[in-house]
Amino acid sequence: MRGAYLPRLALCCNMEFRSAQQAILQLIRTVTPADLPALLEWMRTTRDFEEFTQDNNDTMLKNIAEDLRNCLPLESMLPSEHLALQKIQQRPEPTVHVDAFLYDEDFIDSLCEEGKMSRNYCMVCGSHQTAPLGFISHSFSLMELKFIYHHVLPDLSGKLLVDVGSRLGTVLFGGYLYSSALQLYGVELNGDFCKLQEMIIEKYQFADRIKVLHADICTQDSLLQNADVVIMNNVFEYFLDEAEQARAWEYISHNVRKQGSLLVTVPSLEESFSGLQVNIQLPFWVEEVPLNYDVYPEKDIDREALEQIHLYKIL
Repeated sequence: MRGAYLPRLALCCNMEFRSAQQAILQLIRTVTPADLPALLEWMRTTRDFEEFTQDNNDTMLKNIAEDLRNCLPLESMLPSEHLALQKIQQRPEPTVHVDAFLYDEDFIDSLCEEGKMSRNYCMVCGSHQTAPLGFISHSFSLMELKFIYHHVLPDLSGKLLVDVGSRLGTVLFGGYLYSSALQLYGVELNGDFCKLQEMIIEKYQFADRIKVLHADICTQDSLLQNADVVIMNNVFEYFLDEAEQARAWEYISHNVRKQGSLLVTVPSLEESFSGLQVNIQLPFWVEEVPLNYDVYPEKDIDREALEQIHLYKIL
């Protein structure tokens, strides 16, 4: 690269769009012809520019979370979710549903300070013996979404992604902002949650790439067969009885068969199948892809949550 323009460009700070555009083009024209293709390919595929766009995407998702919080009770569950509510109440330790997308740790702390939420329960009524409450979420947190789209999945340009049990739409909205997926389909059985997703899609103008189907996933054979990526977050355990779970997994395994396509699950398939009567031979269907859970060195990262995320390649 010829260096004559570099000192001048380095001094140009806080340029407006047109000036910045011209400066970039001017700089590119100084690249030697032999290196220009490599530079353009790097500019097209690199994630080095994420720091300039990431804050805006994060802010938009936080605004979406606020919109959804305003439409839901604190526990983020609806009266129509009878079985899920019953299963949470039947857990061995007291457990509450706290949606990880709507409420991050700082938000939970503020709610606890205001007395609207507690992290502990009293083991003996009226005493000082307390124990931590169990928290469960049916949505990915912002951190988990970024981990999936930035570190788990490859470039999704031209790809079709399907979120099974899309609920609040977090996977879809994250995919719209953090990936180049051509189409993002959510399949959700609960009509109330479909309406919430459609509200967000309309407000933020996501309809060009996001579609939500109010349907049972076991009616969507064609969609699953054509999917390049299928995401399933805690999708059946709390919403179906064991026989229905087994039927749904058999259906998924028969239709998600596109060679090389990807399956993202929470928890692992082995854990999901535990206790179910299913005839699915995992070694003949999928191969697990090892993930690097150390991509976030920060101490406040919930590594345990990241380790629940598993990636499989369809054989």
